[in-house]
Amino acid sequence: MKKIALFLIASFLLSGILYAQVDSTGNIPPPTKETKETPARPKKKYDLTKRANDHFLVQFGYTNWLSKPDSIQTGGLPRSVNVYFMLDFPFKTTPQLSAAIGLGIGSDHISLDKKQNFANVKATSGTMPFLYDTLTTTIKKTKVVTSYLEAPIELRYVANPEHSDGSFKFAIGIKGGFLIKSGTRSKLQEPGTQEYILKESSKYYFNTTRIAGTARIGVGHFTLFGSYQFTKLLKDGVGPNLRPVTVGLSFGGL
Repeated sequence: MKKIALFLIASFLLSGILYAQVDSTGNIPPPTKETKETPARPKKKYDLTKRANDHFLVQFGYTNWLSKPDSIQTGGLPRSVNVYFMLDFPFKTTPQLSAAIGLGIGSDHISLDKKQNFANVKATSGTMPFLYDTLTTTIKKTKVVTSYLEAPIELRYVANPEHSDGSFKFAIGIKGGFLIKSGTRSKLQEPGTQEYILKESSKYYFNTTRIAGTARIGVGHFTLFGSYQFTKLLKDGVGPNLRPVTVGLSFGGL
């Protein structure tokens, strides 16, 4: 009996030991795999110390007067010539964008119809006279010239800020100007005389300030440009509501 009892006790203890040694790894979750964070891509740095970004602008354009009445006819090749020196300030966070401000001269040369109009800028009447040929004077040619000291401001975009002289670019802006000279240059002929040139200058009928919106688009040194004058060419009440508009070619360098 003792042997049987000892056998049962030994069997019980052995079964407990075996149960305790059962593999319980199935109840333990697998170790989590460590994920490595991708390092942030370093932001590209641009060297803008030697770039050329239109610090010098020369513009040649075709100009016309909007809202001119039928009594005023333009002819020939009305044109504008503008020359500006610009300072360019790239944005630190976005070098493709920059702001520019400058100073220069803008001039408009509007030719009137050679046999129809003469702009009498020296008159003192309430309105500026636009005259036709008379019995005593034949009008061969008249050109109305206005010159302004201008300060253009632009918001610029260039696709490759390090090599803007060969990259796509776009700019919008505004310019303000102060009239420094206005007048006419006419070719006239009176009966029994030879043709002669008459130059007259007066600011009497002209607005002495102008504000115009501008835009440019192109590649490298050459861009197409346009401008629209918000202010009227002539003072209120002295003539028609003339507003110059210009499209042309712009060359930028430096």
